[in-house]
Amino acid sequence: MPLRVCASPLCRFVRGAVAGLAMGLAAAAAPAQMRSLPSEVAAALDRAKVPREALSVVVQDVAGNAPARLAWQAQTPVNPASLMKLLTTSAALDLLGPAYTWDTPVWLQGSWRSGSAGVFDGNLVIKGTGDPKLVMERLWLLLRRVQQLGVREIHGDIVLDRSAFEVPAQNPADFDGEALRPYNVSADALLLNYKSVSLTFTPDAARGIALVSSEPPLAGVSVDTRVPLTTGALATVCNDWRSALQADFADPKQLRLKGSYSPACGEKLWPVAYADPAAYNERLLAGLWSEMGGQLSGRVRDGLAPLAPPTFSLSSPTLLEVIRDINKFSNNVMAQQLFLTLALTQRGLGTPDNAREVLHQWLTTRYGEAGRTALIDNGSGLSRDTRVSAQLLARLLQDMTAGAQMSELMSSLPVSGVDGTMKRSKSPPGRAHLKTGSLRDVTAVAGYVLTASGHLCVLVGIVNHPNASAAKPALDALIDWTARDGPGDLEAMK
Repeated sequence: MPLRVCASPLCRFVRGAVAGLAMGLAAAAAPAQMRSLPSEVAAALDRAKVPREALSVVVQDVAGNAPARLAWQAQTPVNPASLMKLLTTSAALDLLGPAYTWDTPVWLQGSWRSGSAGVFDGNLVIKGTGDPKLVMERLWLLLRRVQQLGVREIHGDIVLDRSAFEVPAQNPADFDGEALRPYNVSADALLLNYKSVSLTFTPDAARGIALVSSEPPLAGVSVDTRVPLTTGALATVCNDWRSALQADFADPKQLRLKGSYSPACGEKLWPVAYADPAAYNERLLAGLWSEMGGQLSGRVRDGLAPLAPPTFSLSSPTLLEVIRDINKFSNNVMAQQLFLTLALTQRGLGTPDNAREVLHQWLTTRYGEAGRTALIDNGSGLSRDTRVSAQLLARLLQDMTAGAQMSELMSSLPVSGVDGTMKRSKSPPGRAHLKTGSLRDVTAVAGYVLTASGHLCVLVGIVNHPNASAAKPALDALIDWTARDGPGDLEAMK
């Protein structure tokens, strides 16, 4: 399938890069280059006790037809971890466009009670369409709009239509045993506040306690509001301040804190996935409606929305804003919401199988056999089974430079030494826009690096090995080598 025509000056500048990509990567895979790595990268791998065969690399100029600067095991299928988000967000930019928004329709289904101001006899119906950012502040705005229409008492139910997605039930602890980590929350057509609770700890030295506040309000759930401060506090205890709290969240109706908190830690925020995710929406809506002064005679329950036009709709931030959150901070839950949205918009129903089919077809159409052989599990990379090659990711990144969405994708990536998951990077500040990936046995980076001579390069580096976390300095060295224009210090492999 030919590439989309783009008329902008920037696209005309980089179009030649795409025309020469296949030739460049093929040349880069020549045996002489495949036997070499930059000496500092090889040395860092040796120090980490990671074999060089565990690394896959492509470094390729965006513009020009020159061979790749470096290609090492570029076609080997590997686990990309969160680099998978590059595929999901790139496909979404192409298929949905950066201005795409999710609309959450709302119905007042019933009638007003005569002679009783603010009393509505009927149901409040909310239909989810996959909005990845329906957080508490925006849910408050939705309910505030209901109140602005005159509703103070709902003599009926709050009905939630979640039928746009069909996601198999799963234990949030299945992936890594961390059931309370927000990144393990399952996707939902009506995902409210990531099904999580945020606990804030504020030390009050005068009273010898730390005050505990929680958001959002969950009906029927109590949270300990204070914990004692430790005496003789040392800043070193703040490295593991969560453990010192001895939290017990086993009972979803009572979040207990049996330990203590160090005043040296200052104010801290602890986001926790709610232990009973199936009951979260009910508790949140009932709690927030009550806190806003509303009354509900019925209950919050699942159901189907009417076919009639909605009373109003709440629009999400644009896709451009959403992918910045996904890529800058590697937000797994939002990536899964976007993945299923691709299925909903392209196949009519948000299921994992439909989403995999959409993304697989999108890759195959553009990259032929390289796209066809990619193994896609989910949209976030939170998987042990996903497999793609560094070469495919490099082709994707270079392809995106010739499309209308180049600036949108690049601006969504963390900037080295500046923000997101690259904020603490030791790479040259501001010289690289790189998505990071990290799992047990995987560490990875992919994106764009501006070299000292002013060239823009695509860089992909992925390590799959039990010691992968120790190999991060090797990827830092790879970024530095690329930023220096890759001087001729390639080490012949033994």
